Amino acid sequence: MPAATESAATSNGAFARSLRSEYPLIIGLGSAAIFFWNGSWVTENAGRPAVLAVTFFWLFGTVLWSAVSVVRHADHLAIRCGEPYGTLILTLSAISIEVVMISAAMLHGANNPTLARDMMFAVIMIALNGLVGLSLLLGGLRHREQHYNLQGTSAYLNAIMTLAVLGLVLPNFTTSMSGPNLSTVQETFLVITSLGLYAIFLLIQTKRHSAYFQQSDTSPTPADDHHHTASMHSTGYHVVMLFLYLIAVVMLAEKFAIPLDNAIERFGMPQAFAGAIVAALVLAPEALGGIYAAMRNQLQRSVNILQGSVLASIGLTIPAVLTIGMVTHRPVSLGIEGGNLPLLLLTLAVSIVTFTSGKTSVLQGCIHLLLFAVFLLLIFSP
Repeated sequence: MPAATESAATSNGAFARSLRSEYPLIIGLGSAAIFFWNGSWVTENAGRPAVLAVTFFWLFGTVLWSAVSVVRHADHLAIRCGEPYGTLILTLSAISIEVVMISAAMLHGANNPTLARDMMFAVIMIALNGLVGLSLLLGGLRHREQHYNLQGTSAYLNAIMTLAVLGLVLPNFTTSMSGPNLSTVQETFLVITSLGLYAIFLLIQTKRHSAYFQQSDTSPTPADDHHHTASMHSTGYHVVMLFLYLIAVVMLAEKFAIPLDNAIERFGMPQAFAGAIVAALVLAPEALGGIYAAMRNQLQRSVNILQGSVLASIGLTIPAVLTIGMVTHRPVSLGIEGGNLPLLLLTLAVSIVTFTSGKTSVLQGCIHLLLFAVFLLLIFSP
């Protein structure tokens, strides 16, 4: 009987510790429920600067806090499942919800034919320039040179370049339709090839050549990630909590767009800046995971997260929006125009040069951050 009592007390203590560690979820989902239930007056009240400021920082802080928890559970899954499955779970979860958000906006919002294009371009610039640059800079400052698996990175860049050019560049040069648009036959072909290429990549990543996406044998031993194994639970627990935190991030990011738009309108800032901030918040779990991994000298995990998020965004978003456009007869414009077109091509070229030697340094990080600064410049001065 005492043994049973002791076991029950231990179980209750473990449950209490788990509950305390997940209170960000309670705050995140509670905040989302408040804003979805009766928060329209709060989020849309742009006439009172104090209310607007409090709402802005409340939502921004809650989204980032939930994103930190997403990374925590993804790290536990990475330990349990190993690479590349751990990062793949994080990437597919976040990007799938991003696709759902864009699709819902297309179906229920005002007709915006460039919505998906602008979101994908922002994801590419933020991930391949801003986040990769920051990861390489911080990792290089701490570890001087960092190593990665050249075969895995080459596979990522090959697939990203192919889908990015076919989906975001080629429509500017086709003649079947006017403007940066594709004909129905071309859209159908792009849908099939995008899904097919991404499915083949997942097969390569998880089955046939999974070693390509693991830390190379010649790399220095990464920092030990098992210092927090005492707080680990079952795989199913971490999967469920990861999904719930992702729901909180996306719901709050959607509500955050309202005071953000109000703030941008009040201060006369371009609307493209609002889209970039929302894209950055949606990418927050991958951003934190990639930067933390680079600082722990796990550059291959950082590459898997950041380049994987770009590939998943293009490979899943293009088929989704083109299919919705064909079914609902809504026009979808994919071609990147203006100064963004050479910036996209330069980003792809610089990424190839950065990841061709098997190791990186601070210099590559600075170059990618420079391109990210150009992206921000073109938002305010196109």
